[in-house]
Amino acid sequence: MFEAATQTLKALTVPEKIGKYDIINEVGQGSTGNVYLSHDPYFRRDVAIKVYNAATDGDEQQARIARKMFFNEAHMVGMLQHPNILPIYDAGEEEGQYYVCMEYIQGARTLAAYCRPDNLLPTEDVLKIIYDCARALHYAHKRGVIHRDIKPSNIMLTLDNQVRIIDFGIALLQDADISRIEGIAGSPSYMSPEQIQSAEITPASDLYSLGAVMYELLTGFRPFRGNNLGKLLNQIVYATAPPIHTLRADIPEDLEEVVARSLMKEPEKRYASGGEFAAQLTRVNQQLRKRTEEVDNAEHFDLLRRLSFFHGFSQKEIWELLRASEWREYGQDEEIVREGEMDDRFYIIVSGRVLVESNGKTMGNLGNGDCFGETSYVSGAKRTATIKADKPVTILSVSSTLLEQVSTECQLRFNKVFLRILIRRLQGSSN
Repeated sequence: MFEAATQTLKALTVPEKIGKYDIINEVGQGSTGNVYLSHDPYFRRDVAIKVYNAATDGDEQQARIARKMFFNEAHMVGMLQHPNILPIYDAGEEEGQYYVCMEYIQGARTLAAYCRPDNLLPTEDVLKIIYDCARALHYAHKRGVIHRDIKPSNIMLTLDNQVRIIDFGIALLQDADISRIEGIAGSPSYMSPEQIQSAEITPASDLYSLGAVMYELLTGFRPFRGNNLGKLLNQIVYATAPPIHTLRADIPEDLEEVVARSLMKEPEKRYASGGEFAAQLTRVNQQLRKRTEEVDNAEHFDLLRRLSFFHGFSQKEIWELLRASEWREYGQDEEIVREGEMDDRFYIIVSGRVLVESNGKTMGNLGNGDCFGETSYVSGAKRTATIKADKPVTILSVSSTLLEQVSTECQLRFNKVFLRILIRRLQGSSN
């Protein structure tokens, strides 16, 4: 009964219309205002309307800040057009209500959901998110806008994991007095030392805050924590954040160095721009991918050495074949080769079992170390059977074109073993 009454009261407080926008329902509340899902009849699209609590019958100080935040965001209508910044379409005032109209993203969530040690995103996802944010901030900074409130709850992810930076309510706008909000403005845990000390704010302040977000996304902990505001602010100004490896051992050293540089106390020691920050993340990502590929290749090499097919190959020859091949996994009943088709590949079964079918009938099966694809030896020949995975199977497919590029010794060894196995199979089927 109480819940029903609450819902009724809430429905009564939701306006039917704001400006030209039809209000559908409330989707969020904050200290400075409410957000409504609305419909724009002119462009025929759903939008989000943020209405600021700027009435004078409440807390005058809070109302004054809300008005300043409104004028900040209103000033940026159409100003920041970047794929990773939530666009502001319109702003207005009606009967004392100040509002801005923004893109509405169905099903979006903020990064705040991924700041717990038990719910962290994969490292490569964090790299992509921070990379997109760094580029978006670089774009904003070049246009004279410093966000000043970068934090997980102000970075949104769409359903397809695209980044949107939101809430420019306390941003600093170059040559615009309306952006000046007195006192410490921002979210303390992510504020730069210069913000706390009310020193000059430059783009480096946003990059510090972005580094603090990255630290938290990687570890599940904020870089600085205090049981009261005074201790927290003191740590941000004077203390060094615990090294990431003390909280999460699997984070590479070069990635830890990126975060550490972004959290430098002196602005001039951080990245010179969001573009430089993004470029360094690209280099780290490339290094991580290269290491992953090296680990994968080492594991693949060890698996191949155990197969009877490769017992006569030298280590050098196995590595040559591995580089000229494609490593692929197939699920149960998935076709690997289809009867009647043409391709230029040989296939070797690394693990699992496949079924051999012809004219819709099962003719036999092949297992670890077996090979198929003999028609690759005949130019223009079509596959004489369909090969499908009996259960999940791992296959090494060798392109005959790429095989021509390995050493002569490796080619001869491969052809000799491949043909020997095929002859043995033909002899077995004729008995």
